[in-house]
Amino acid sequence: MVDQGREPTAMFGVAEVTGLSMVPTLLHRDQLLVHYGVEPRAGDVAVLRHPLQQDLLIVKRLVERRDGGWWVLGDNQDAEVTDSRAFGVVPCELVLGRVRARYRPIVAGRQRSIGVVLSWLVSAVRPVLSDRSVSRRLRAR
Repeated sequence: MVDQGREPTAMFGVAEVTGLSMVPTLLHRDQLLVHYGVEPRAGDVAVLRHPLQQDLLIVKRLVERRDGGWWVLGDNQDAEVTDSRAFGVVPCELVLGRVRARYRPIVAGRQRSIGVVLSWLVSAVRPVLSDRSVSRRLRAR
């Protein structure tokens, strides 16, 4: 799931991950840089509206395009099922944007010297890459 209280109006936005469905790619409380309005592709991690509860934004991996929309899965197959296995395909118009990067919040209360901040930047900020093999793995099962 993603915490974001309003409709995206800018090309880029920030969202916060809640839950464990995308572990190990994304962790609870990770901050996401979301690129809205781009053409989604299989393998992308995307922010989308939950098809059964459209006021709820979720983050999932787009596995493959099917009749009626996208088949989406969480990266953590051991987490509670909150993806297409539970609600089916997600209509294309509910896919809002592609996740470009994630960063882990800096730990509150720690000394914020330039060295600590640089170390945090190197370890906490990462691009979120597409996994092009995910749709092939799904079909191979």
